[in-house]
Amino acid sequence: MAIPEVDIWRAAKKMIELYPEGAEIAAATRADAALDQGDMFNFNLWKRVTQAIHELERTKPCDDETIN
Repeated sequence: MAIPEVDIWRAAKKMIELYPEGAEIAAATRADAALDQGDMFNFNLWKRVTQAIHELERTKPCDDETIN
């Protein structure tokens, strides 16, 4: 069962609301816990959420991005 991308971004936003000073670390910790249990579905889910949090929290464009 695939999780829609919109739900990943919603989860990322909620994590930022719950953990304003450490959302990315909190999500990565959950990913690590899932991996430790051999739960690859939830590991991949939390890795996607971690990446989305990173994107939401970044303040500078990547080198290959243009600014309008």
